[in-house]
Amino acid sequence: MARVSSRHRETHGVHARRLLAASPPKTKPRSSQIRKRAEHGDDAMSRALLAHVLHRPPLLGSRSGAGARGLLASRIHPLRRLNCSAAEAAPGPTEEAPASPARKKRVVSGVQPTGMVHLGNYLGAIKNWVALQDLYETFFFIVDLHAITLPYDAPELSKATRSTAAIYLACGIDSSKASIFVQSHVRAHVELMWLLSSSTPIGWLNRMIQFKEKSRKAGDENVGVALLTYPVLMASDILLYQSDLVPVGEDQTQHLELTREIAERVNNLYGGRKWKKLGGKGGSLFKVPEALIPPAGARVMSLTDGLSKMSKSAPSDQSRINLLDPKDVIVNKIKRCKTDSFPGLEFDNPERPECRNLLSIYQIITGKSKEEVVSECQDMNWGTFKTTLTDALIEHLQPIQARYEEIVSDPGYLDNVLLEGAGKASEIADITLNNVYQAMGFLRR
Repeated sequence: MARVSSRHRETHGVHARRLLAASPPKTKPRSSQIRKRAEHGDDAMSRALLAHVLHRPPLLGSRSGAGARGLLASRIHPLRRLNCSAAEAAPGPTEEAPASPARKKRVVSGVQPTGMVHLGNYLGAIKNWVALQDLYETFFFIVDLHAITLPYDAPELSKATRSTAAIYLACGIDSSKASIFVQSHVRAHVELMWLLSSSTPIGWLNRMIQFKEKSRKAGDENVGVALLTYPVLMASDILLYQSDLVPVGEDQTQHLELTREIAERVNNLYGGRKWKKLGGKGGSLFKVPEALIPPAGARVMSLTDGLSKMSKSAPSDQSRINLLDPKDVIVNKIKRCKTDSFPGLEFDNPERPECRNLLSIYQIITGKSKEEVVSECQDMNWGTFKTTLTDALIEHLQPIQARYEEIVSDPGYLDNVLLEGAGKASEIADITLNNVYQAMGFLRR
């Protein structure tokens, strides 16, 4: 072995110290910084959503030719080979995309198949996804594994899952632009969740607000372990696809912060040189995702309580407008919704949460600006405004309901969309999962 002179070692040490001094320290972003970035959102996304307020896709029409009947190019592989080495042909999740063309940022999101999809799900999530699919590489799935964290109706789960997928399509999600699939059809979600749980301190889960609220309502004797650990599954849903951005409501930022903490912890525990010593590529195992909060419509409130979010789990169906509610039901629900006794209508009076909620729904459904709605409605009485809002809702939802009926009447088409979407998702998910197995020291199979 060649000797290294003391002069060379000293010179090398000085050079190394200079590099370290010149490098800015790495700091972990605080929760407040995460929220600040989330509030500003993504400029491109905001512009697209604001331009998208009234967009409705054309009716389904013909599905021949390049339609979904022939879309069986990819399959779901229940068994996977753990080929994670740096010499593998497929690019790993931590590799940089080629300089040209640049990879679109990746967005993931989903809705639980519990109860009927309602106006809050649509205006707060699904309607925004239609704009996102043109800007990003998108993965929209039905999160059926999350649906079993509380007592549920087993015979209805598969029906509700198919119905939710059909609603995605009816609302304008395009399977040629976005991957649409069922969470449980990509087994990597559960496998990665188990691996992540080994590195997630129990204290992180105990502090989750939604767990505290739901467990208090259900009672300790009725709370399953899944209710405590489902945020780890949510982290798996996001990290599995090396997601750049996650559309979240203001009440979900805590879950995304947990996902970021888990990603950083696993990267520190198993990534970098540790992974490279095991034959991997080195670097980070996961991207650390950012929040993407829509500029409007992120939080639609109950029709019976303007301070509570519109929810599938609310005991009264009167509290929500379901996307598939017939015309007469919508008329009745709006007629009976909670209002107040103040004169006129206004957005910004904190003592009038129901007024603000109904005006906001009307604004988003019609695509009008806040100023236009104020000018049109400020002098209306509640009877006149309720009729105006009802007509706008029926006009907007009728094409979605017609598309939905067309889609569910062709089960083969829906099956093919879900199969293809799961195949595309599995290709990316398997790379991430295999790399994590390798970095954590598992025997290759």
